[in-house]
Amino acid sequence: MTGSVDHRRIGEVMAGGGEAAELFGVAVAALGEVASGDGALRAVRHPLGFLCLPVRREGVHGVCVHVFDDGAHRAATGLTTSPVHAHSWDLASCVLYGEVGNLRVRVRDRPDDPSHRVFEVHSGPGAVDEIRPTARLVRWEPAERETSGPGRIYTLPAGEFHATVVPPGVHAATLLYGRLLPGRFDMTLGPVHGTLHRVVRQTCDAAQTVRAARDVLRRLDGRPTR
Repeated sequence: MTGSVDHRRIGEVMAGGGEAAELFGVAVAALGEVASGDGALRAVRHPLGFLCLPVRREGVHGVCVHVFDDGAHRAATGLTTSPVHAHSWDLASCVLYGEVGNLRVRVRDRPDDPSHRVFEVHSGPGAVDEIRPTARLVRWEPAERETSGPGRIYTLPAGEFHATVVPPGVHAATLLYGRLLPGRFDMTLGPVHGTLHRVVRQTCDAAQTVRAARDVLRRLDGRPTR
């Protein structure tokens, strides 16, 4: 965890539509610490197919850098549900490079003719997620889709179902700020007859983490900071 990152300031800038240049500076500084290899931070391969560098976690606040590469990370994660999910925290995200699509979806209760079941994601120690089926049977349909490029800040409230869309072959990264809402759980849409199961998030070693941070810094070099 990089202690120099001020999560409150990041939240203020993103919520107020502030200057992306300040957020780029935060990302570069935090990634520089990781790239030095001196810290204990380790990147995590998220089941949704991106690499997460959790640069700061404190209480209900969190700051991460999410890295979407050319598909190698995505192929290695083993997603057991659909990509459609809802967070237990309010999200604000600034695209550092590349383009990130955010597909908002409408989820309707359809116990008579469901396509999916809603699952709760309970995260425990050791990077283990317990995926618990609920009684809620639903169907979903696409709603608004927005695509954000470098310097663009987008937000998403807790509980709103969506899917992140980064096409194969596209490299992208975001600086993300999240504020957890107590009593909420992350949710995902899975198979109608799916059962309780556990997913272990893959933690990268020190060399892989440093390499990922250096790759993001290399791609950030010379990018616009509007």
